[in-house]
Amino acid sequence: MSPVDLAPQELRTLVAVADERGFSAAAVRLGTTQSAVSHAVRGIERKVGVVLFERGRYGARPTAAGERAAAHARRILRMLEVLVTETREAARDGKIGEIGEIGGPLRIAAFRSAALYLLPPVLERLAARHPGIEATVTVVREVGPGTAGEVADGRADLGIATIGTSSPIPPELVGDVLLEEPYALVHPAGHPRPRSLPLVDWQENCSSYTRQWWAAQDWIPTATVRAEDDGAVLSMVGSGLGMAIMPGLSLTGAPPTTAITDLGPERPTRRVGYVTTPELAATAAVRALVRELRADAKPQVRAV
Repeated sequence: MSPVDLAPQELRTLVAVADERGFSAAAVRLGTTQSAVSHAVRGIERKVGVVLFERGRYGARPTAAGERAAAHARRILRMLEVLVTETREAARDGKIGEIGEIGGPLRIAAFRSAALYLLPPVLERLAARHPGIEATVTVVREVGPGTAGEVADGRADLGIATIGTSSPIPPELVGDVLLEEPYALVHPAGHPRPRSLPLVDWQENCSSYTRQWWAAQDWIPTATVRAEDDGAVLSMVGSGLGMAIMPGLSLTGAPPTTAITDLGPERPTRRVGYVTTPELAATAAVRALVRELRADAKPQVRAV
């Protein structure tokens, strides 16, 4: 197969159309015309040899091949940014990796409780040691592809993800476990029989192996109250609407109207780690962030 050469501007066009779901919106984003974008996409499709977008009255929807191509394009464009940043740093300092020498953007995807309770002290230390790094955090629901999907699609450089039997690190990514946090029972403070209360739950809560533990507990009813996220669950429990079984990070912000009870030595746990791409794992900014994550990542569970 002969090599296919795509210019960076073609990659930007591909990403813009995939993100905006249309040629006109992509043109506005790129500062060009709709016809120029349409012409560029046809040229990309000819080079690649497959249809990347389904055209219709509602815009341009990426095909499966188009989604894959856009993911690769985002990751390539990101590495071109890294090439410029780290090359300039090396030319200026003669080396990369010492305090104050690392700079540029760093995109992090994290689920809600990790963004609220795990990342802030990590990013504070990172900023103090490497003020040139411009970290941004996007909160992503840890369902479906979750934070790992954001990294695989090229939308994030590193994701804080739940890692377990039902959500392993995707084969195209690399990463490691940072902490293993226990689940605990949270219930209204002072309630005489908390296990008799209705169960409050949310979609992101448990992986399948934890659900198996739940199924073996005859005192846990089917959830009758569903909340949007773990913060809403805690609010409902604190208001006396039920009990919940939650992991340590989620319990960090438990209100004083709640109490937390240990579930014993057979309690389920949740593994929290990071994922990134093999190419970004070698970059200075990601390596600096991983060092800070490993420094003191611990489950935060309020004592009973």
